[in-house]
Amino acid sequence: MELKIISWNVNGIRSATAKGLTDFIKNEDADILCFQEIKAGESDIPQALRSEGYELFVNPAEKKGYSGTMVMSRIKPLKFQKGIGESRDAEGRVEVLEFEKFYLLNIYFPNSKPMLERLDYKIQFDHELLNYLNDLKKRKGVVACGDFNVAHKDIDIAQPQNNINHAGFTKEEREWMDEVISSGYIDTFRYINGNKIKYSWWSNFASARQRNIGWRIDYFITDTSLKENIKSAEILDQVKGSDHAPVKLTLSL
Repeated sequence: MELKIISWNVNGIRSATAKGLTDFIKNEDADILCFQEIKAGESDIPQALRSEGYELFVNPAEKKGYSGTMVMSRIKPLKFQKGIGESRDAEGRVEVLEFEKFYLLNIYFPNSKPMLERLDYKIQFDHELLNYLNDLKKRKGVVACGDFNVAHKDIDIAQPQNNINHAGFTKEEREWMDEVISSGYIDTFRYINGNKIKYSWWSNFASARQRNIGWRIDYFITDTSLKENIKSAEILDQVKGSDHAPVKLTLSL
């Protein structure tokens, strides 16, 4: 069985729906869709998304119009959880769905902010998240996706020298990604595509998307037990509707 999963920071689920999200969902025909930065409460999710044959799992932020995550799945999970374990998830950043053969985490990582005022918070979040992933993978395979808010290597950013120690390209954030890989996880895009250059986020300023001055900050990672199950990993950079592009993973299970 082939399983197709899509992850997308939609920068507002209502805005994305107005820009054609339902057509995208129909055209892609994915089994599971994971959205970040939905900026909506559960009652605010557009009705059009409730009519597509998917079950919805929503983890909104307590603050209105901010953050939040949502999964649409045709496959009923064994269990759904908001947040990681006992951690309070006031910003709606993590959803955990347990399926028969793997855990799926939909994650909207914090942004460390232009003056790095949230860097410490992000690094703490990052390490708590990795510890949680490590606990899960002792039981079964793990797939984690979302907006990680970090470009790992120079190849993942159009202008690395201009962005050293900027939010999303700090030493601390990049070293955390090193730790993720060394802890037994696979950056599926790099595994499938080698050194191919593609980006998943572009600034709204200076025609960055048209000039392809971008960053690759949206990922699918899996633990190494699923390595042979990875069939394709793509960035759908021609899809509009957000400042991020959707990313897609196909697994054979």
